Amino acid sequence: MSGRAPCTSTCDVLVVGGGINGAGIARDAAGRGLSVILCEKDDLASHTSSASSKLIHGGLRYLEYYEFGLVRKALIEREVLMRSAPHIISPLRFVMPYMQGLRPAWMLRAGLFLYDLLARRELLPGSTGVDLRHHVAGDPLKAELTRGFMYSDGWVDDARLVVLNAMDAAEKGATIMTRTRCESVRQQDGKWRAQLLDAAQNVIEIEARCLVNATGSWAAQFQQAGAPHEAGKTLRLIKGSHIVVRRLFDHPYAYIFQHPDGRIVFAIPYEKEFTLIGTTDIDYQGDMNHVAIAQHEIDYLCTLSSLYFKQRICPDDVVWSYSGVRPLVDDGAKDAKAITRDYRLELDQAGAPFLTVFGGKITTFRKLAEDAVNLIAPVLSNRHGAWTGTACLPGGDIHGATPSNRAVLEFSSFVSRLQEQYDWLPAALIQRYAHAYGSRIHHLLKDCTSIAHMGEAIADNLYAIEVRYLIKVEWARSAADILWRRSKLGLHLPAGSDKALDEWMAANPY
Repeated sequence: MSGRAPCTSTCDVLVVGGGINGAGIARDAAGRGLSVILCEKDDLASHTSSASSKLIHGGLRYLEYYEFGLVRKALIEREVLMRSAPHIISPLRFVMPYMQGLRPAWMLRAGLFLYDLLARRELLPGSTGVDLRHHVAGDPLKAELTRGFMYSDGWVDDARLVVLNAMDAAEKGATIMTRTRCESVRQQDGKWRAQLLDAAQNVIEIEARCLVNATGSWAAQFQQAGAPHEAGKTLRLIKGSHIVVRRLFDHPYAYIFQHPDGRIVFAIPYEKEFTLIGTTDIDYQGDMNHVAIAQHEIDYLCTLSSLYFKQRICPDDVVWSYSGVRPLVDDGAKDAKAITRDYRLELDQAGAPFLTVFGGKITTFRKLAEDAVNLIAPVLSNRHGAWTGTACLPGGDIHGATPSNRAVLEFSSFVSRLQEQYDWLPAALIQRYAHAYGSRIHHLLKDCTSIAHMGEAIADNLYAIEVRYLIKVEWARSAADILWRRSKLGLHLPAGSDKALDEWMAANPY
């Protein structure tokens, strides 16, 4: 530990946790004029928030558990989020094949009818039946699967969603501290005193008027540390795992498959060359810092997918996998897949205000953040109203500062204009930049008029200018941050690319 005297900072709100909920709360609070510090012990989105199914969805299967309020809330958020970040969130059409002996066709149709009606849609088409014998989505499926249904949801780059929220928070005055662990918290003189420890082992003292516990899987134990009188709260930790295989189909549709055990699994077009398959629902009691897929989960996902696809999928086909632990509110459900995905906020005002976030899902993060700041703002004498529902995330303002349907529906036109403006760049690279950075591509490529201006090619289609941008603007500190969270270039690059990038970053400190 550093021998230097601790650095002390003051703020209105200290947010502990740099996942989607923490970043969303920091953004909302900073936008209301509150001074905010966010600390995260690892990189942004290092855990659950980068291990989702990459979907912005209402949660069709939650209708079976009568979670109508949660589904409606998520369905409303679907289009709000699409308009705010059309570069990283896009519409996705799903195909649900009907399989004899599972949920009857009338039940599927009724569920989709309700799904369509629960919230107003401006961007997404409604559900419909589909004859798989005469539709491109039927081509990769087994011949006996002749009938199905189609409906709409959205796809999201989950880790980038976290980063964009943190960027917006920082641009509104928040301080974002990654790789900075909250070692202890205590109350003193009506305020919170927190001791943080950064990657260089420097001690940072924070004095905050309010403490927000957005630590996800660690929320219950952190609440107990900050408010021992609240001991006894429990989370149900559920591991969800995904596998990635080489592309199984060459069309833009995703699939939702039923399983005889009642679960559903998605098969989603991913990174152009791959198919993403998931997820599992398993109670988890291991190390939350090191979560990995188990062999039986790989076998389960391969077996289920092989029930539907003509091409048999084997464990040897898996090119990458990831797992995350979902910290769900323990509602007493016996089956992991039946546990509510809704969130709960608990504000303790026994002393200095202490807000704990339990549960949640990526689709409802903005609403969760808004509800959270609505709770703490009055306590902090802040009367600024909610604002994020009509604001773009960084890069989302491709058709002006106000979110619009046009930005979603005409995103391809935005890409075409970029290809004209930066005609010296390969089309595939423009596509990647457009979807990663949106309008911020102009910040990334400022003063560049040729490939030579982009600096060294550290790896295929990864230039020094982008790495420096990610370090300076997006808190990237390692190859893993860049190749697996800020992008998914790790899927496309040869073995050893991460080592080469780490070495380049060490030799070229910003």
